[in-house]
Amino acid sequence: MNGVLEIQIPEWQLPLDKPCRYLGVKGGRGSGKSHYFAEKAVESLLLNPNTKGVCIREIQKSLKYSAKQLIEDKIHSFGVGYLFTITQTEIKSTIGSGLIIFQGMQDHTADSIKSLEGFDWAWVEEAHTLSDKSLKLLRPTIRKENSQVWFSWNPENETDPVDEFLVKNPPKDSIVVHVNIDQNPFVSQTLIDEMEHDRKTLPDEMFQWIWKGGYNTRSKRQVFGGKFTIQDFEREVDWIPLYGLDFGFSQDPTAVVECFVRDQILYIRKEAGGIGLELDHTSDYVNKKIVGIDRYVIEADSARPESISYLKRKGLPRIKGVKKWAGSIEDGIKHMLSYKEIIIHPECKETIKNFRLYSYKEDKRTGNILPDLVDANNDYIDAIRYALSKLIRKKQSLQVISI
Repeated sequence: MNGVLEIQIPEWQLPLDKPCRYLGVKGGRGSGKSHYFAEKAVESLLLNPNTKGVCIREIQKSLKYSAKQLIEDKIHSFGVGYLFTITQTEIKSTIGSGLIIFQGMQDHTADSIKSLEGFDWAWVEEAHTLSDKSLKLLRPTIRKENSQVWFSWNPENETDPVDEFLVKNPPKDSIVVHVNIDQNPFVSQTLIDEMEHDRKTLPDEMFQWIWKGGYNTRSKRQVFGGKFTIQDFEREVDWIPLYGLDFGFSQDPTAVVECFVRDQILYIRKEAGGIGLELDHTSDYVNKKIVGIDRYVIEADSARPESISYLKRKGLPRIKGVKKWAGSIEDGIKHMLSYKEIIIHPECKETIKNFRLYSYKEDKRTGNILPDLVDANNDYIDAIRYALSKLIRKKQSLQVISI
């Protein structure tokens, strides 16, 4: 490669220039962790066009949510697109045998992962989701002389395998840097505004977890802690959708969800809603966000019969009020927790936020977790309960009969 490529770097990256086996960058949202490794990936092939790298996730169903697009963006921003061939699944050097591929650890066995033995580096994205089994498979596989394994993650629990490995008992040949948004000179004002909004509205421990890279100390209070995962998936042709709607009021959003139940797994695929969504605009908005919803029954909050009647006439003809009963909230939560797994599509950002924040109350004097639910951050969860209401009632009936 002719010429000099100048890359501006923030000060926090300087310790990572030291050659070592393991590089770890952890911290809060907006800190630039992924941007650092994406640039490093491109730089590695520019310095040596025969370099081979792999971007790893625990689960990689498609490339839409991988680092591929970010690496492509770096290639174009550096003005070196002519040195790379970008295909649907790979990024290849045009002047050497180097390439970057993208894989999920759950797709590998002890035998299949041997295909990565000759690679120069592996970048583990969202490393906090990496299982202990995957970590133990990956480390000895990337074995080429002077090869490296990179980890980037937003800390979740101090017992996560990556934290046990790199934070609690770090190998001698490792460097771990903790970085937050205030150390990122390239952060956008939009993201800063998002952080300030969360600073004012979220509980402090949740703010520290999301933006400051603290551990999720609310995890013990989380209703669905350890029960849900965020995965890319698509609806199979024989999946029958279930829809639920929770009406907004004041600062609570109107929330609509599309979900499926298959093989004792609850899938949440689409969401629509928002704060201040006027009833006059609801049908058009929902039909646009969730195409085809007007052909199906929508189980809606029965506390608003006049709103249900209006929407029935204005574009959601099969909407109806859900039947409630004493203890229906607790029964609904119990039912949702009975599934083997709850899988939420990455596009359902508000639903994901609900699942992370919905929690039990805590006795401030003793620190004990109480059985009572906090009535907040549950709008999309309520919509899911409504969507599942017939299954919940059916299960309750079967339990009564079995007695």
